[in-house]
Amino acid sequence: NQPDFSWLQPNEEKIFSQYFMPYSKAGMVKNATKEAMVNMEAENGGVRVRAYVTAAYPEAQIRLLHHGEELFDVRADLSPGQDFDRFIRLPEWIPEHFQELRIEIREGDGTILVAWQPEKAGEKDNPPPATEAPLPEEVPTNEELYLHGLHLEQYRHATYNPTDYYREALKRDPGDARSNNALGLWYLRRGKFEESEPYFRLAAERLTLRNPNPYYGEPAFNLGCALKFQGRYKEAYDSFYKASWNAAWQDSAFFELARIDCLRGAYEEAARLIDQALSRNFYSPQMRHLKAALMRKTGQETAAGKLLDECLENDPFNYGCYFEQHLATKTGPESEATLASMRTLMRDQPHTYIEYALDYVHAGLLSEAAALLNVYAESGSPDPMISYYQGWIAVRSGDEKAARVFILDASRHPAACSFPNRVEDILVLGSALKLVPEDARAWYLLGNLWYDKRQYDDAISCWERSVAENQEFPTAHRNLSLAWHNKRNDRVRALASLEKAFDLDREDARVLMELDQLYKLYNKPIQQRVELLDKHPEAVKARDDLYLERITLLNQAGQFEEARQLLSARHFHPWEGGEGKVVGQYLLCHIELAKQALMNDQPVQAQQFLTATETYPENLGEGKLYNTPENDLLFLSGLALEQEGRWEEATEKFRAATRGSSEPVQAIFYNDPQPDKIFYQGLAWQRLGESEKARHVFNRLASFGRKHMDDSIRIDYFAVSLPDLLVFDQDLDLKNRIHCHYMIGLGYLGLQDNAAAGKELETTLEMNPYHQGAAVHLEMIDFLRKFKYDKR
Repeated sequence: NQPDFSWLQPNEEKIFSQYFMPYSKAGMVKNATKEAMVNMEAENGGVRVRAYVTAAYPEAQIRLLHHGEELFDVRADLSPGQDFDRFIRLPEWIPEHFQELRIEIREGDGTILVAWQPEKAGEKDNPPPATEAPLPEEVPTNEELYLHGLHLEQYRHATYNPTDYYREALKRDPGDARSNNALGLWYLRRGKFEESEPYFRLAAERLTLRNPNPYYGEPAFNLGCALKFQGRYKEAYDSFYKASWNAAWQDSAFFELARIDCLRGAYEEAARLIDQALSRNFYSPQMRHLKAALMRKTGQETAAGKLLDECLENDPFNYGCYFEQHLATKTGPESEATLASMRTLMRDQPHTYIEYALDYVHAGLLSEAAALLNVYAESGSPDPMISYYQGWIAVRSGDEKAARVFILDASRHPAACSFPNRVEDILVLGSALKLVPEDARAWYLLGNLWYDKRQYDDAISCWERSVAENQEFPTAHRNLSLAWHNKRNDRVRALASLEKAFDLDREDARVLMELDQLYKLYNKPIQQRVELLDKHPEAVKARDDLYLERITLLNQAGQFEEARQLLSARHFHPWEGGEGKVVGQYLLCHIELAKQALMNDQPVQAQQFLTATETYPENLGEGKLYNTPENDLLFLSGLALEQEGRWEEATEKFRAATRGSSEPVQAIFYNDPQPDKIFYQGLAWQRLGESEKARHVFNRLASFGRKHMDDSIRIDYFAVSLPDLLVFDQDLDLKNRIHCHYMIGLGYLGLQDNAAAGKELETTLEMNPYHQGAAVHLEMIDFLRKFKYDKR
């Protein structure tokens, strides 16, 4: 059927059909050469219209219509630096019909640029809620396994592994084309070219089971990439040609074929193939760049110049075309001006230079790649990867002597801000290490890259070699520590490596923080941690998390007033993984000080400490969460009012302290219901004389702890923030057992079985000496004896 364009205004059908872009509810249109946004909002007595464009449109026309009747018409010059923002007063009846208004922006010649009409109000179905991915073995079909894995890859899920789903599919059907291709691509993106090849071959074999020309060309294309990275160009050439049978992969396949032909010096054939690629993807900046280079190589300088002018007019940020213009003009003011423009736009970013140099390398244009990197090397900040790439290009050009010079130069550059991440970087660093195997810096960088690609054994091997070549490089020792703990579960080596890293650089506050966290995780004595932090006060002051850890240790040691003073002396900044930590220590020291005041029969002072928790000071960097349970604060406030003889007000506080959820949970996340809040609910019921309700609360705590002691814990599928700084992996099952002992202890404490409560809370502290909840509630036995009976 022919599409229905009746809803379009005159002169819009052509634009709509040309670009296949309907007017969206956001009021935006985008095509190869034009981009604009328009917005309209109702205001008192009229509407406000705003428009933004990415190109210059002199004498643009802005019109406001109501059922075709023009209400407003103005001409204005629009450009990226000159937007449109105008309030338009309208008759009183118009705002009631806001959704019937239509805003148009036209170019000076009347061509519509963008138009928008608000969407009509009405009831809409809510989208279905997101659901947790089932475990691979629970997924019924291979298709669903593939789709689950693909989703996890696309959204980079932090805890679920997409390869588990692909492997489950291949366990059921080893020839499954989609999962073989997906798993091969996973390996290819991680620089495991040889490992990826068999998966692509199996996928291609399945797709050609009944037809030699597959309906889907991606596995053949990916196989070509895997072979190309292994230097097997002839086989890669055949595989790319097979991929070109499928229309979706023709442009990419012809582009890679043109690169290989260019690499072997067959420029005429390469030019033919790049034209085929461009016929499918006319605006590809990489393809246009290669076409210009091929035209230069084949003596078509004039045609190349016209193409480059056209390319840069369409895409002023195609740096490869700038460099081609520089090469075409060779010398003189024009060449230098082009080069200066390119350098200004590229902003001395080494990775940008590497990206465009790689376009030349993949086409075998090594001298051009070397020349481009030299432009950066002559004026940019020293960067090890630039030098390593120069060495790699020299090796490929057959000049090992020059390559060695570049590699030795790279090893002297600071690596603090160098983050290799491309699969080509693996080839580059590997080439450097073949030539200069004693280069500790290259081993370190390659280890970082392997770790990022989740190839942990390779990463550890590289870092071990790095420290063997250079014992004085602290960061390699630090990285090894993380790998020993997180991937090998070797605590001895993890601790030794991190201590070595800090010994080599005692001004590194981050490594100090990580060492302290490791001491805490390994249950080192509190005094050892205090001594470590107190030896390095400047480093502790440099980081919020370290400063807070020192406060936490003060609270742990019962020095609550000192902790309160340190909290008030610093302005904290929110950080990922730190949610609730600062206010947690703030609450703890104020609550414990209030308890001490109550034990000393100082209710007024106790109320002052409790009142200070009603609104968190701004310097804590975090506000109070909505509906935060405060059963402990309310209960203690009730006790203070009792000591003052204000019995009715105390009763109201106790009643308020019984509210909220009384269902225990594992409390993995910082805003999960905490068991101590439930414990104070029971104490409040006791104070109100509701002994049976109190007993029910305490029994529920103890029962939950016993029932869930041996649970196997998994991080929630939708988790976005965990309660602990996860530099080092932690045993969640162990944390759950500790938590269950703690809940049982609270239950017995409320039931006034002090011997059983003491045993459970002491067990908690044996398993985790830094469990603050267990520590403070173990001290509550005497406190509860004092307030066991209602003084009324």
